[in-house]
Parts: sequence; structure tokens; C-alpha cells
Amino acid sequence: MSKIRFATLSLLVSCALSGTTVAAPAPVSAAADAKPAASGRLVRDGVAIDFEARPAGDATELVEGGLADIRFRITDANTGKGVPGLAPGAWLDLAHVISNPKANEQKECKDKIALYLKGVVGVRPMVDLNSYYLLVLNKDPSISVIDPLTSVGGVTSTLTRIMLKRPPVDWVKSPDGKHLFVSMPVADQVAVVDAATFRVVKDVDAGDEPVRVAVQPDGRYVWVGNNSRDPNRSGVTVIDAHSFKPVKTFTTGKGHHEIAFSDDSRHAFVSNRDSGTVSVFDVATMQKVKELQTGPRPISVAQSALSKAVYVADGQAGTITVIDAKTLATRKVIQAKPGLGPVRFTADGRFAFALNTLESVATVVDAGSDEAVHDIKVASEPYQVTFTAGYAYVRGLASERVTMVKLDTLGKGREPVLQSFAAGGEAPKLAGDLPLAASLAARNDEGSVFVVNPANNTTYFYMEGMNAPMTGYLNRGHTARAVTVVDRAMKQGEPGVFSTQVTLPASGKFDVAFMLDRPQVLHCFSAEVKPGAVSDAKLAVPRLEFLPAPVTVQAPGKTTVRFRLVAGKKDTPRTGIKDLKVSYFVAPSGTRQNAAAREVGDGVYEAQVQLGETGAYYVHVDSDALKDAQNKPYLTLRAVSAVAGK
Repeated sequence: MSKIRFATLSLLVSCALSGTTVAAPAPVSAAADAKPAASGRLVRDGVAIDFEARPAGDATELVEGGLADIRFRITDANTGKGVPGLAPGAWLDLAHVISNPKANEQKECKDKIALYLKGVVGVRPMVDLNSYYLLVLNKDPSISVIDPLTSVGGVTSTLTRIMLKRPPVDWVKSPDGKHLFVSMPVADQVAVVDAATFRVVKDVDAGDEPVRVAVQPDGRYVWVGNNSRDPNRSGVTVIDAHSFKPVKTFTTGKGHHEIAFSDDSRHAFVSNRDSGTVSVFDVATMQKVKELQTGPRPISVAQSALSKAVYVADGQAGTITVIDAKTLATRKVIQAKPGLGPVRFTADGRFAFALNTLESVATVVDAGSDEAVHDIKVASEPYQVTFTAGYAYVRGLASERVTMVKLDTLGKGREPVLQSFAAGGEAPKLAGDLPLAASLAARNDEGSVFVVNPANNTTYFYMEGMNAPMTGYLNRGHTARAVTVVDRAMKQGEPGVFSTQVTLPASGKFDVAFMLDRPQVLHCFSAEVKPGAVSDAKLAVPRLEFLPAPVTVQAPGKTTVRFRLVAGKKDTPRTGIKDLKVSYFVAPSGTRQNAAAREVGDGVYEAQVQLGETGAYYVHVDSDALKDAQNKPYLTLRAVSAVAGK
């Protein structure tokens, strides 16, 4: 859900709460045999809202650290039919103890929701069922995680950073969205990132110079293109997407490799740019079954579920070869112009956009007839395209503008409708070398996109219908290169039924805050979570807190940064940590500096930081002891001139 939507819904907090609460819930589905671990029902203005929380898998109760399936069913109270067209909000947070629960609990619930909607750091719920996060791929070995719904003093929305072994080049999400696979060519590995905890869970050996990564539609295997300069090691490595272990490495041919799959995951298609071939693999047997000639320089491979075919663009010949994904025979060769690059299909598989960097044109192919129906003039030197339900977004290397093509105006004999907007003021190619990963990403449920401009290190948010991006997220301390979206929001299945799966973060009584705009509803259900075995392990990880310090300091000059480390159930001071390091930089992207920290007693440490210039500084603490800590806090300092009158 967008920040704009919640800003609108926040008007509900001024509405009075009224209605009838019923203890026994209506069943959520016929398949739900066991009694849910937590449930509740609210009837208001002819609408019934049923809540339930069930432990996932074979578990019988809600336990800290365990998975829970959360579901809301919104129905007409008279007919029992699901109410379509709704967009509820929901949050999970530990319940507060109040003096008169019967009189005040729903008033407090209303106040809670009001705070959640403001997006203020420090009053966020433990689990946000509407949340999504931006992951920004950086030039250095890291990924920035941005929470668009929160901000720190209106300056930054950075939640945390994922540190990698070596610089990343490409990434792909698993179909269930739980993991992110990130290629690191210099390390000859792929990093597996847990999308729930934003931590690297494993670095997997992935052959020589792994670059392009792709996941089968069924999520079983990750395929990694090996761009080795040694012809005997150039090919593809297959990784098990569940055990995170390499399965097999194939030699396929020279050059860069692009990867596509049949929609049933039976076949994998791997292009070999310098060999002029496409290698076809049978996934079940892990054997190469065919070598196809598709032109002298196959540069892109894409699949259409609609036509059951794979499309191979050749940059030198300017052709698009259509291969039947079942028979593996060439169905047709479509003639376009030399200079073809990436080919991507709309979500329904109907139209392919083949970008021509030399001509600054997007050639649109109709998969229904396998013919080119448009040559659309787009942003100069187009190199990337993504789609929402209504538009194609084309990014050009030589222009700050993004071209939008209205999808329902495409087709033979029709005139496509175009729009554009500026994502920053500089052309992306001014940033120098760029990775394969896309610099633009769409939200799953809204007409909106995020666009990275690597030249000014900013990710822009654009919503369809606007003339310009609504906001931008500056990537402080790092250099942004690409973006993707991790969506944790509830999904709607049948009409009126919204569900998601969450990890329960703590034990205790939880308020499950629920909001609806039609009718106006602000209500808290309850759920009890029992302590889990994970508790002691979580508490053993040191927790960092900065001690009070002046917000404004003088520059040039030095200042002392102090912080405390505690662990365990009783917040026992952590002493004797020798590798503590304080790192700091001046916004927006100053050089990162380091200062050693020394212990001064009772788990308290301090470091002297040298502030050489005026501006806003961000201060972080790093140590091997803190590597498992999540959402580490950071300190902000404002440095002003030490010279009077300046």
C-alpha cells in the first residue's frame, strides 16, 4: 500500500468507534478443519469481519519465532458473500497494559492505528501486514533496505543494510518472495538473502564469473550464467533453490548468457552470445537436449506463456527467432533492425518489447500472431523495461526521462499512447558502469514504479496519473544502481478474503489492529503467542543503544560518541568486545570514515569522531559481535560552523 493511500485512510482515526463484537467467529473456509489459535468477529454496518490466526505447518499453537497464517474475511452480514473492492490495513503489535481495558482498549487501538499511519520511527508495529520494502542494489558490496512508509526526521527511510562479500551485479527473487539470489562475479558465488530478516543466509559457489541469475517458474532451481573468459568454463550453473547447494555446471558456449524457461519449467534456454547459439536443457534429467542457431549474436531470451514460445533477439542480425517451447523447433523469424537488446513480455504474455539501443526504438511483437506491430520511439538508448497492469516503462541510458506506453492501446493498426516523466536530472549512463539488474521496479498491486537514477544516487517513486515522481529516496553513504520490491502486504484470494504468512517476533499478548475505509472500521483483535525456543538465542545477541549526546556539534572539530551494549533477559552489559568500530559519513554521500571504540565500563564504549565539514552526519557501529543483530540503530549529528557568523 502506498504512503498516499494510508495518508487518506488516516482520516478514519477521527471517526467514532461503534459496533457489535461477537466472541465466536464464522468459519473462514470449508478447508479449515482445526480450530484457529486466535480468532474474533466484528459486525458493523451490515459487514462482518472475521479474523483468525493459525500456526503454519504441523504446529498446534502460536509460538514465538514460528510461522502463522493470518487471515481476514470480510462478508455481507446478511448473505455471507465476500465483499469485493476493499483494501484493508492490519498491524500486529504487543498489547499495552491499560488501567480499564473494557473502557479503553478500543480507544487505544484507534490511537495506535493513528500512530502507525504517521510512519514515525520508534512507534512502528512489530509486524506490518501492509508493508513493502525497497531493496537498492549498491555499487559497493551491499544492499540498502528502505521502508517507504517511515522516515527519520523527514530525511531518510533507510531501515538497514545487507552486507555482501563482494560487489553484486544481478539478482532475482524466488517465486514465493522469501529469498533473493544475488550474483557476485568477483567472488564466484551467489548470495542467498532472506527477504524476511534481510540477512545473507548463505554464499553459494556458482561457477566461474556468475552474472545473470534466473529462477524457474516452479521455484525449484536457480540458473546462473557463467561469463568465464575460459571457453571451457563458460556456461551455466544450476543451484537448488531450497537447499542452496550447487547441482550441476554445464559448458554451453562463449560470451554472456541470458536464461529463460518454458512456463511448465520443463526446459531451460541459455543463450551464448559469442557462439551464436542457444542451448536447451531438459530440467528433469539435467541434460542438454538441443543446440539452436538463432543468429550471429543472440543477445536476449524471453518466454511467453500465452504463445508457449521462447523469443531470441539477435543484436547483429536484428532478428527475433520464435522457438516452440514444447517441440523446440523454430516457429518463425521476425525481421527487425540491428541493435536489438533486451526483450521482455507483459505479464499476460501478449506483447513483447524488444529494445533497440541504436535506433532508440521499442519494437513491439504481438505473441498472438508472432509479428511486429509497432516501432515506438522511446527514451534515448533504451536498455530496460518493466510493466504494471496498465503501462510499459522504458528506461534510456542517454535520457533522464522514462517513456510510458499505455498497454491497452497496443495492437495491429492502432496508435500507441505515450507519456513520459523525468526521474532526476541526469542520464543514467553518466554514472559509468551499470549492473544487469533493473533500475526500475513495479509494485505488485498498484499503478506505480520505483526508478533508480544512478547518476544522482536517488530512487524515485512515481504513481500513474502524476506528472512527475512524488518523492525520492537518497541512498546516503552508498551508490545506488538497481532496485526491487519486497512485498509483505496481505494478498486477496477469493473476494473479501485477505491473508498472509508472518513470523511471530515475540511472545505475549498481541493486538491485531484492523482498519477498513468502507464501512469505517478501526478495531483490535487479540492473539496470544507463547514463548519459543528461539527466545534465549535472540536475547543472546548484543543489543546496541546510543547514549544521549548533543545533536548539534561544531566543525571542524571532534566529538565523542558513546553507546552501550547489553544482552540477555536482564540486559546484562556486554564487556570486553575488542573489534568495535564506529563508522561515519556526511550526507548525502561523503567518504566513509572509521574510528576505533574503547570500553569505559559497564558495557559502555566511546569513540572520538573527527568532523571535518559542516552537514548532517550518520554514525554506525560495527563488530563481529553485532553481525546477527537486526535493525541496528544509528546516530545522526548536525555539524555547524565553528566560526561565529557562518
